[in-house]
Amino acid sequence: MATTKKMTAGIMLASSALLMLWVAAAFIGALNQVNWQVSELMRQYMLATGMMKPLHTLVDYYTHIKGIEYLICVSFFVAFPVFVKYINKEKRPVPVMK
Repeated sequence: MATTKKMTAGIMLASSALLMLWVAAAFIGALNQVNWQVSELMRQYMLATGMMKPLHTLVDYYTHIKGIEYLICVSFFVAFPVFVKYINKEKRPVPVMK
């Protein structure tokens, strides 16, 4: 039983190390392809996955900014009442022991 757990742990460790080696090689290869510019690599990734879209007109840009503005407003409307409740919390006296 103990040897099976050790063998399973060893296999998992070895496979994790191989996966990490593959990820590092892929990342270094991708950086080499974009002339070692991390920001360009991130831009290409975001364009490929659809997180970022090219903005061709002013209407596209305005729509994008408006969506971000709505997200900021919603987060503020959630965070502000929580903050006010925290600030106005009743303070209980703490007895001091001698």
